[in-house]
Amino acid sequence: MSTSSSMAFQLGASSSLSFSSSSIRRWTHDVFLSFRGEDVRQNFISHLYHALHQRGINTYIDNNLERGEEISSELSKAIEGSMISIIVLSKNYAESRWCLDELLKILECKEMVKQIIFPLFYDVDPSEVRHQKGSFGEAFAKLRYKLKDEVKVTKWEAALEKVANLSGLELGDRNESEFIQDIIKWVDSIMVNRTFLKVAKHPVGIESRVRDIFQHLNMGRNDIICTIGIFGTGGIGKTTISKEVYNRISYQFEGSCFLKNIRETSKVGGLIQLQKTLLYETLGISLECHDTEKGINVIRHRLCFKRVLLILDDVDDLVQLETLAGARDWFGSGSRIIITTRDQHLLNISKVDSKYEVKRLDHNEALELFSWHAFEEDKPIEDYVELPKQVMQYAEGLPLVLTVLGSDLRGQNINYWRSTLDKYKRIPSKNIQKVLCISYDGLDDNEKEIFLDIAFFFNGQYLDHVVEILDSCGFSPENGIKRLIDKCLITITTYNTLWMHDLLQDMGREIVRKESPKEPGARSRLWFHEDIRHVLEENTGTNNVEGIEVILPESNDHDMIRLSPKSFAKMKRLRFFKSHGAYFSGRSLDYLSNELRVLDWSNCPLQSLPSNFRGEKLFDFKLYRGRIQEISGQFKNLTRMRFFEYKLARLRLYQCSNMKSFPRRLKLRSLEVLTLFNCSKLQTFPKIELTVFMDAART
Repeated sequence: MSTSSSMAFQLGASSSLSFSSSSIRRWTHDVFLSFRGEDVRQNFISHLYHALHQRGINTYIDNNLERGEEISSELSKAIEGSMISIIVLSKNYAESRWCLDELLKILECKEMVKQIIFPLFYDVDPSEVRHQKGSFGEAFAKLRYKLKDEVKVTKWEAALEKVANLSGLELGDRNESEFIQDIIKWVDSIMVNRTFLKVAKHPVGIESRVRDIFQHLNMGRNDIICTIGIFGTGGIGKTTISKEVYNRISYQFEGSCFLKNIRETSKVGGLIQLQKTLLYETLGISLECHDTEKGINVIRHRLCFKRVLLILDDVDDLVQLETLAGARDWFGSGSRIIITTRDQHLLNISKVDSKYEVKRLDHNEALELFSWHAFEEDKPIEDYVELPKQVMQYAEGLPLVLTVLGSDLRGQNINYWRSTLDKYKRIPSKNIQKVLCISYDGLDDNEKEIFLDIAFFFNGQYLDHVVEILDSCGFSPENGIKRLIDKCLITITTYNTLWMHDLLQDMGREIVRKESPKEPGARSRLWFHEDIRHVLEENTGTNNVEGIEVILPESNDHDMIRLSPKSFAKMKRLRFFKSHGAYFSGRSLDYLSNELRVLDWSNCPLQSLPSNFRGEKLFDFKLYRGRIQEISGQFKNLTRMRFFEYKLARLRLYQCSNMKSFPRRLKLRSLEVLTLFNCSKLQTFPKIELTVFMDAART
């Protein structure tokens, strides 16, 4: 990252930088309710609490009817641990010293940990609260007379003035039901903007490492822009730790974005898609462009005055940094940019302000993490005490390996453990991939196929969509995916997408490569662009090939793949063909497999699909910017009543400007989505006999 100001931090062990644990807290509640019980407890508050609870919003409410002179330590902790405080200012609120002390504590949390405050004016005017008039004026007159403590009363008055000046809601003339709905909408909007990333089920060792990173962040300085590099070997926990950092500090920024798995994501959607995600997450705007230079200009001009938190996860190329965060002056003062990578040299070139190397877990941490996954306790159970010590030798303190091995051994008897440990002993030292492969070997055939399909084609995709596709292939995806989750080979993210660690993904690719080391056309799945080029151009595909995904490197996006009519002729079992961004020559094919479930082809060169292709097993059919002219021939059977068992759920055609004809009628029980975008020459349109979601924009 180039720099417009020389701000570097040398933070060694002798650093005098103070550390505040409250600054990187984990919220225990979403909402804290502050209210005067005798005014609103039995009606409004109970209804509001119920509505918040129904929305899944974790809300703290103090049900203690008898309160002392000072707020309890439990209540104080509840306030400190809440992301939002909703203060219900009712007529008798100021009569309660307890409520006023709560208010002081809430305002303290606003200053110290950036807690969000939302005042509700319940049957009172904000000006009465701000200037202590009406019932508030009467209450303060009594307090002054009774307490004889002008300093305390003045603090309460200042607190009420401050909270009355904040943006809030007034009950006014509306009914309570409408009022509560407006409150819920507001809380929802705050919660959406503060989505918490799923970290780890057992976060062993994370806390100390987050504290170390926090020292490098220098969060007390809002007058600087700071870039931090987190580096370490694969599987050591860089992403997990950076997610935890994001969860703890993102609320302090005007905008925040966690761009995950950039190394892989940039191959599939390109850097433009990452730029779009960055702008949408931080500003809520959708970028329409096909040029990274335009994206750079928009980022620079729209974010240069905004205090943002940006985490770039798993960066492996300087171009990625130059495209997403090329210079400090792209971002507003107080911004923090965190980069995770395996390549320390990349951080040196980009001139980050500070670097942090994630260390492997020490023996005690490693044993605890392994024990949680193997025994569901923090230490080995009786009769197994000595066996985990052998596992430690092979895991080498890597959290990913400890998690996978522990999950693989969980619930197994001692003989199984010893047999597995014997397999570890036969693996060459430091070959982590082979250690992980033992967990894969323990899967049944159905689970292995699902694992490999996810590794090659569905990593990062929505769970529901993947389940439907795998189900159409005749697998048992619900049971299979559950098994993979139990063995920690995949996880489900906050957004209900599948996620597989890149080390496990690489392991899956290596398993398939070994199916035929020298001839890629004899493998079950293809993803490396040079292998795919060889297979399609030399017609070396075989009956073994079940899936192909063409992903070209960013710099080779106009490199042509030459198709011949026979390119797919031998691939009788092909289930998936996906191509994003690649360009092809050749106008026709003699054959496409009728086993295809997914045909997702951008820049498709074909004028029509092969005459043999019936598409009866297709689940997802998508063409983007192709030369296709008609598909009615291929789907002629879709118009017949007896072909109601077609699987097609999604039919999407984008910018197929040459397409002229379409089946006259679609009788598909399964069709869920029909998209025709900018198919300007389309002359015939089908009669749709079933209710589907249809988008025919610019057609």
